[in-house]
Amino acid sequence: MASQSSNGSDAIKRLVEDFPEHTPRPAGAKLPLEGIRVVDFTHYIAGPFATMILADMGADVIKVEAPGKGDDFRHYPPMQAEVEAGPPFMWANRNKRGVALDLKSESGLATARALIAKADVVVENFSTGVMDRLGLSYERCRANNPGLVFCSVSAYGRTGVSADRLGFDPIAQAESGFIAMNGYADREGVRALSPVMDISTALMVSNSILGALFARQNSGKGQQIEVALFDTAVMMTGYAPLQQIVTGKEPQRGGNTSPDTCPSGVFYAKDRPFLINSGNTQIFQRLLIQVLEMPEAAANQDFATNKDRVARREEINALLQEAFSQQPWAYWQERMRKANVPCGVLRTAGEAIRSPEARERRLVTRLEHPDLGWLPNISLPIRYSETPLADPKPAPKIGEHTGSVLDDWLGYSGAVIDELAGAGAFGRNRKG
Repeated sequence: MASQSSNGSDAIKRLVEDFPEHTPRPAGAKLPLEGIRVVDFTHYIAGPFATMILADMGADVIKVEAPGKGDDFRHYPPMQAEVEAGPPFMWANRNKRGVALDLKSESGLATARALIAKADVVVENFSTGVMDRLGLSYERCRANNPGLVFCSVSAYGRTGVSADRLGFDPIAQAESGFIAMNGYADREGVRALSPVMDISTALMVSNSILGALFARQNSGKGQQIEVALFDTAVMMTGYAPLQQIVTGKEPQRGGNTSPDTCPSGVFYAKDRPFLINSGNTQIFQRLLIQVLEMPEAAANQDFATNKDRVARREEINALLQEAFSQQPWAYWQERMRKANVPCGVLRTAGEAIRSPEARERRLVTRLEHPDLGWLPNISLPIRYSETPLADPKPAPKIGEHTGSVLDDWLGYSGAVIDELAGAGAFGRNRKG
């Protein structure tokens, strides 16, 4: 993102040079979730990213925030005063409309109830019990809207001894066993810097909502959904828990090396590191014969099966490293691609988004923005042939669309909106 400073001007220049302008979707094309209305009471990452997926699919997502401060995630750096948010918030809240409601006021609560009565979906990730205390529980909401899909996102579920616990992505990584699996054996496990548990929870939330909407087509009934961050984090440990159950042994940290296949991991060409993953014997044979020209090693019966190779990992890795160190990455990349050996160079985040693969897929584009000039946008990895995703629009300012939403959804006139404002529905001294 850029701001209106000299540094901001430089950032805009780099943005224009590095990323193409977004290409609009075909005129007249339908949207996958066209006509679906979502009231979004979520904050931080898991809930907002899930509702953003629905918004990208064409749902009318109304992000409800407290007046003034809004979602705490807005303030993650670097803060951009012009849009009342930093890049993290903008990343997770594209294509939504913003409504500011004071849920501590009766008029604000009444407005929230009116929006929910018109909604297809409600998503919330308040602490357990908050929606009940507000009178916005699923039972209360479905009484006026039996077709409502109501999704609660929590750290440990809404029932049980941990229902009251707060939780963030790193805590879920720690308690699920994920951290213990990752890193190197000679030190403590390490967390993933990317919020992998929040993002994967968001995927579970959006998928569960799509399933409930599909089920409603047949039954005419909505339903309650619950997705917990901890549950998702356990899922994200993959098949390791089942291996532990069968063997009784905990997964061992191996850095960038897979414990289940060999050779796999990071090797060093003459100029830079790269990773290969030899998932079966056929790939291993192609690597030795076609890439490295080592037919004798390929014929070695000590390396015949994956089990044999895992047992001789250090020997094989030393053999490969000695060969790889003789030539630069470009040389090995070409040979491995021709031999169909899975490999990839180790990139930084900046290198990845400017890579040929990302450019060809148009994963990062730029959008015009009235306050910032241009805004970077990272697209979802979904390509529909008949119902392309919505064109990206910047995340809303706090309450930016309050008036238009109350008009569109509820038919409120300007006078009614002014009356609500006077009653404190939008916070003190704030208009719709």
